[in-house]
Amino acid sequence: MVIFLILGVDHFLSTDQTNNIMNRKQLPLLVIFLITVLNVKAQGCVAIRHFSSCVGNSLENNIIGKGDFQLGLNYRYFKSFRHFRGTEEEPDRVTNNTEVVNYSHSTDFFLTYGINKKLYTSITIPTVFNSRSSLYEHGRNERNTTFSRGLGDIRLGVGLWLLDFEKHPEGNIAVGLGLKLPTGNYNASDIFYNVGPSGEPQTRPVDQSIQPGDGGLGFTLDAQLYQKLSNGIFGYASGFYLVNPRETNGIRTFRETLNPILENEAIMAVPDQYSIRTGLSFTLSPTLSSSLGARYDCVPVKDLIGGNDGFRRPGNVLSIDPGLALNQGNFSFNLNVPFAVRRDRPQSITDLQTEQATGSPRHGDAAFADYVINFGVTYRVYNTKVKIDQELLDEFKK
Repeated sequence: MVIFLILGVDHFLSTDQTNNIMNRKQLPLLVIFLITVLNVKAQGCVAIRHFSSCVGNSLENNIIGKGDFQLGLNYRYFKSFRHFRGTEEEPDRVTNNTEVVNYSHSTDFFLTYGINKKLYTSITIPTVFNSRSSLYEHGRNERNTTFSRGLGDIRLGVGLWLLDFEKHPEGNIAVGLGLKLPTGNYNASDIFYNVGPSGEPQTRPVDQSIQPGDGGLGFTLDAQLYQKLSNGIFGYASGFYLVNPRETNGIRTFRETLNPILENEAIMAVPDQYSIRTGLSFTLSPTLSSSLGARYDCVPVKDLIGGNDGFRRPGNVLSIDPGLALNQGNFSFNLNVPFAVRRDRPQSITDLQTEQATGSPRHGDAAFADYVINFGVTYRVYNTKVKIDQELLDEFKK
């Protein structure tokens, strides 16, 4: 985590006043910390869609000097297949080969630009390639697979570091606001088998969990912070909340064809989403660091704004989140592999409505992943040349 601080001090002490400019050799440490610490992405499961904060995917992306910019990409992969109702797993689904299996590949391309020493802006352009294999969506007679691919929902954002880096070199906090544009296809369709009136195949919208977009204009609030605890050890935390005011997007799910009592789940909802992450980061060498923390990702049962009609799979995942990061010149690489330790699929609003109308218990399920692979690469371009100041570097390392 020393990495975070070094880059932060470098960028925010790096001005035209060259006597305050830090040794560029300090950058690898902070770069590694920042990338490792806060690559904010949702844990993989059927309930929780791919998403990341609008104003940059890690602290390192947002610690940036005036006129500097950073290009990068973050790749995520997961396989969801373990079914849960509440916190109880249904292992027989795998044993009986009736589980739903989602494979998700997503890549975020982002650009972050330093407006001044504290204010930064970012754009994130996501792309996805998803597949979903199931029995129940294809007449329950045979397992078939549907696919979706393409552009996701583009995010724009701005962020502000609240404290002066010269006066507070060992800790800081940033807040951000973002806008999520409905650029992703939320009516991606594929062939479903054995579902027509005579058992013929039909083209229908794919499941909500693999749609590239959600069809809503959204807004995000995020915050991130770090604090030096001792030499080579920092604490970190971050989180974001996506507000989706739109209630439903008008896309048919065809769930009512599975069972008429699911008429209230015939149209897709546009749910909120949030993520929280915290932990510690440790310097292993001048170019390598590790981190260990916890993360909590959630699609809530109810939204902050707007109604809660339509079909959604609420769910939350608590994960242990280890990470490694490496810096080489202007390039930085990070790898995080969060492992799920608790998965929960609570009752949705439509579950409760159906239960009340029928008088019978109703609790939908969702499939979750065991782990998620997050890998990121960034390249930083500096507006001003950083001069070497070995004395300042040595003083900072004490």
